[in-house]
Amino acid sequence: MKHPCSGVILAGGLSTRFSGKNKAFISIGEKCILDNIYEVFSKLFTEIILVTNDPAQYLEWNLNIVTDLLPIRSSITGIHAGLFYSTNPYSFFIACDTPFLKIELARAIISNIDNETDIVLPETSEGFQPLCAVYSKQCFKTVERQLLKNKLKISQIFKKVRVKKLSEKLLRTHDPDLLSFFNINTPEDLLKAEKIIPHTFK
Repeated sequence: MKHPCSGVILAGGLSTRFSGKNKAFISIGEKCILDNIYEVFSKLFTEIILVTNDPAQYLEWNLNIVTDLLPIRSSITGIHAGLFYSTNPYSFFIACDTPFLKIELARAIISNIDNETDIVLPETSEGFQPLCAVYSKQCFKTVERQLLKNKLKISQIFKKVRVKKLSEKLLRTHDPDLLSFFNINTPEDLLKAEKIIPHTFK
């Protein structure tokens, strides 16, 4: 890997639409979501960090388990903690409810890291994909300032750092159906994921 990079899994959500069930442990096919992410990460990163406020649930995985630094529940809080604890200058972030992350896509995002970029940000017709992206340590203070102002949208930092956007055309060369960005927010999403399985896990 040209630029040292950590892998960070964000697992801080409340999963309210799943009656509190941890989405990282939802089974898709024969694997739970976290197992699939971990399998990809273990092939890419020597340092894997998981951000959670319930560390005891994850002790069976070989992960560096950390918690949020600030008592604010949001995805950007997890990015803040991941950047703080990472020992590498760059970190690839993924949400724990993303069952179909493809190693080819993750590798393509990482390969676009350079010294002139703070965020490598995929962009599709659905918009930016900030929870399947690379952030540099240089973003830490910017993220922290946003949190302290209670500005919790990740997109609010994009104009304050150097962003390299990756086009949908490029992304589809590595993940034709863009399944890496599919995440499970609702029971309906889970039903969709179960229909996707035959085309992914073979």
